Amino acid sequence: MSVIKKQVPKDFEGRKIREFLKEDLGLSSRLIRGASVDKRIFVNNKAVKMNYILRENDNILIKLDKEESQNIAPEKLDIEVVYEDEDIIVVNKRPNMVVHPTKRHQSGTLANGLMYYFQETNQKCIVRLVSRLDMDTSGLIIIAKNQYAHMELSKEMKSDNFQKRYLAIVHGHMEKLEGTINLPIYRPEEEGTIKRVVDDRGQESITHYKVVERFKEGDLVECLLETGRTHQIRVHLSHLGHPIYGDILYGYEEDIEIINRQALHAYGLDFKSPRTKELLSLRAKLPEDMEKLIEKMRK
Repeated sequence: MSVIKKQVPKDFEGRKIREFLKEDLGLSSRLIRGASVDKRIFVNNKAVKMNYILRENDNILIKLDKEESQNIAPEKLDIEVVYEDEDIIVVNKRPNMVVHPTKRHQSGTLANGLMYYFQETNQKCIVRLVSRLDMDTSGLIIIAKNQYAHMELSKEMKSDNFQKRYLAIVHGHMEKLEGTINLPIYRPEEEGTIKRVVDDRGQESITHYKVVERFKEGDLVECLLETGRTHQIRVHLSHLGHPIYGDILYGYEEDIEIINRQALHAYGLDFKSPRTKELLSLRAKLPEDMEKLIEKMRK
């Protein structure tokens, strides 16, 4: 069972528990309201209402687990778990896998596999995505197991502590071995298009990069995102004249004969645990298709 425990300090003596939950624990009004209605907030082992007046050293306990359902069918799929605790699970999504069911992809998604995993491990969780990836981009994705973890990580994503690192195999050689791409990205108002472009009308978009290995006909580039726009790395690298191998939307259609998706992998995540605030530094190995492409380019 996932719970939050806290002893009331002298500063909050004589104040309502609602104020303590908001100010000291940083809980949202929505979370407090839901937990209160479900009688999941306890003081000294007794369920209390939100007008309860606190005393110093009162023991607060909030049960985070609750009955929830989600219209996602459990499916036994190959899910690679990189890290898991009572609040979060981080998985290494394989290439060509949709993250969440859509009209076109109602099964075989990462969410279907996670629902099966939660069921098999007797965890009463729904799929709360903290981060997402395109179908053809592989790598690390964070899923929160409860409302509290999702709330905390959503705040964490806006801080400098949260870092997302990618590896991309690009055409040609970057002009500099490392640098920063600061170019606004805009979504053209064309019906049906998903393509983004560099345009002054767009949102600020910043990508830091470093060449990890240089091949005869390309580079292996590490990208660290400062902002998280749709297709950001793909748009920035393509705009500089170095599209990612396999990216037929922003690069070359003939790449499909070399690799059947963009050679882009979210290999690293650095963020603080929602509960302990300990810094987690997680890494995922390159998928087989990118490893094979690198070996081919080295030769």
